[in-house]
Amino acid sequence: MSISNSDYSKMTDKASPNSPVVKNCLFAFLFGGGICCFGEALNSLWRALDLSQDEAKLATPSVVIIITAILTGIGVFDNIARIAGAGTIVPISGFANSVVSPALEFKHEGFVLGTAAQMFSIAGPVIVYGTASSFLYGLIIYIFKLY
Repeated sequence: MSISNSDYSKMTDKASPNSPVVKNCLFAFLFGGGICCFGEALNSLWRALDLSQDEAKLATPSVVIIITAILTGIGVFDNIARIAGAGTIVPISGFANSVVSPALEFKHEGFVLGTAAQMFSIAGPVIVYGTASSFLYGLIIYIFKLY
């Protein structure tokens, strides 16, 4: 059976309607900005509680990661991500979700071969290539500062 190009185009247009780009961009901006504002509020809270700037810089992302992991574990983060789209992926919350989601998905296969083995299936390449590229960047800076 052969389908003409025009018939195929009609079928694909019907099967995959256009997404509301402006609405998606607005939600991503608002939710991503909201997460970042929450991080800034946490940082201000830590500073108000007399933590040093370095301690506040460490505590803020840690709390955001823990909150995201908890929300992912109880199934709330996925509902937020459906609405927010890329707004939840870009901040550190997206990284936490990408670690916790596969861990939960494969927990039925056991702690070692399921949870631990699959935990970094999504985030692993980001960690590896991020570390390698930062090392390469640091090496280049080091070489050029010597001369």
